[in-house]
Amino acid sequence: MAINHSLLKDDLYQAVNGEWLEEAVIPSDKPATGGFMSLAEKVEEVCLKDINALVEGKLTTTDPLMLEFIKLYKKALDFEHQEKENLAEAKDFLNSILSQADYQAITAKMVELLNYKLPSLINLSVEPDMKNAEQNCLYMDVPRLILPDTPYYDEENEKGQFLLNIYQKQSEELLISLGYNKDQSQQWVKNCIEFDRKLASYQKTQEELADYTQNYNVRSIAEVKDYCQEIAIDSFIKQIIKEVPEKIIVTQPSFFEHLDEIVQSDNIELLKSWIIVSTINDLSGVLGEDFRLKGSEFSLALSGTPEPMKAKKFYFYLVRDLFDQVIGTYYGKKYLGFEARRDIESMVKAMIEVYKKRLEKNQWLSDETIQLAIRKLEKFNYLIGFPNDYPEYYKDLKVNAESSLFKNCLSLKRIHQRDHFSQYKQAVDRDKWLMPADRVNAYYNPTLNNICFPAAILQAPFYSLDQSRAANYGGIGAVIAHEISHAFDNNGAKIDENGNLNNWWAEQDFEAFNQKAQAVVDQWDGIPFGQGKVNGKLTVSENIADGGGLTAALNALKNEGETDYKEFFINWARIWCQKARPEYELMLLQVDVHAPAELRANVQVKNLDEFHETFETSEGDGMWLAPEERVRIW
Repeated sequence: MAINHSLLKDDLYQAVNGEWLEEAVIPSDKPATGGFMSLAEKVEEVCLKDINALVEGKLTTTDPLMLEFIKLYKKALDFEHQEKENLAEAKDFLNSILSQADYQAITAKMVELLNYKLPSLINLSVEPDMKNAEQNCLYMDVPRLILPDTPYYDEENEKGQFLLNIYQKQSEELLISLGYNKDQSQQWVKNCIEFDRKLASYQKTQEELADYTQNYNVRSIAEVKDYCQEIAIDSFIKQIIKEVPEKIIVTQPSFFEHLDEIVQSDNIELLKSWIIVSTINDLSGVLGEDFRLKGSEFSLALSGTPEPMKAKKFYFYLVRDLFDQVIGTYYGKKYLGFEARRDIESMVKAMIEVYKKRLEKNQWLSDETIQLAIRKLEKFNYLIGFPNDYPEYYKDLKVNAESSLFKNCLSLKRIHQRDHFSQYKQAVDRDKWLMPADRVNAYYNPTLNNICFPAAILQAPFYSLDQSRAANYGGIGAVIAHEISHAFDNNGAKIDENGNLNNWWAEQDFEAFNQKAQAVVDQWDGIPFGQGKVNGKLTVSENIADGGGLTAALNALKNEGETDYKEFFINWARIWCQKARPEYELMLLQVDVHAPAELRANVQVKNLDEFHETFETSEGDGMWLAPEERVRIW
């Protein structure tokens, strides 16, 4: 990718990516391409090639779980022979919901739905207790909405109304195709959207949810039971985890405090309609090609993508989601290997050491807070490349060759959910992988105090044994340090070295941190992009992590004796190259905690003195930022 050196002082992102942006074509079944997505496309191509070779017998495997995957993938591809059976079983499943006459019966049906990971009015999950991160506890969460955020439901929100019209049309077509009459189908969908609006009116916005520490609200079973007169929440919980817990963590108490207003005695038809319509949309992908294509219209409209995935690709992902650690581990072991994994581990250790040194030299924190921050770094755990083995319960993932795709998918989801809920009150597994190794991503988990770098992201331009150290540190080095920085962003700063929600800062230190975090909000808030503007409050944690990550990665590079930083900054801009559809960009601006990729490339580097020294920027240059306006926390 050619660099336009004349542009470096005015627009780093365009200087590095401009030529690519002019030539890049977004795949017709994707909302964007470039950066992370281009790597995902590459991983997708490699995995599909291998899987199809296994299906055709050109490759062989002795892994019993890979053989189960292949068995289900073959069944998914045989959709013409499966469709009739799938449709009959799906209609029986929906009829079993429609036949429930009262809230007690609907509650029992919602237990079944949750055990299949299908839409439920009440969502339960088992996660580490944020006040006792050594043990798992029960969380109660709100139902998933049709639209991606509550402001979409505002009457003046034209995009929201447009999307609901698409959803209405799609849902009616699915129900009619399943054999329900037109008038009844239309009424169910109308009821569903009316009920969904009620649900949205009491849920938090994505901006409010960005402070995830506010999700920890302990309630007794008596308090939870009183949330709703029509639905026996205590009975619902007991049927899921086989006991009545002493405490439950309620993520959004304000929603459940209004549940009685939503679930009134004469609203049962609205609730049933909402469940029916939500469920048929969730299941459309396993009912045959015609249903899959009908069921994709809403998601395509949401992202502005013109075409759905081709069948082979779609069914690969459908089955892969049920065997995600199997495919991920296969990919990691074959395409990353152990040498690169060891090299990345050395970079992680180097980055942690850089952070420790920077904390020791910190001028705005007290010694007490600095020592506690260093202790948090020293207790970091890291997962690199791929897990050595699958979770133990994966041995139960068996495909029944005599059953339909529909029944097999429900059965396998049930196994995943059974294991998930069995972890209630069990010790937290701090080595558990929360994403498969073939995913182009990385994460920091605050309650486990660990970081994870799957194999799929450990390739060029992020990382390669053939790249310069400067390029590697500007790529994966900055990503590693970004994840470490999440331990000290506006959320991570409230969590101690053991993963517990705990104010471990001296009062004056936390006040100073909040002032610096507000400076980050102010720097980003309102920056125009595409058809909207950046929300500084929504994106603050990721922007803090980007800033800290970039600074720490540059320090690590200095420690290796490098003095030419051009390749470092150029590769930083390169990893964020992205070409996206306008609809997708607008949606991300409204719901994504990450700032747009182009701005991540350009805005962050302006805060570094070394960038201005390297490219000799001055007042009047597009990339210039006066020293007093540069924002740095870590």
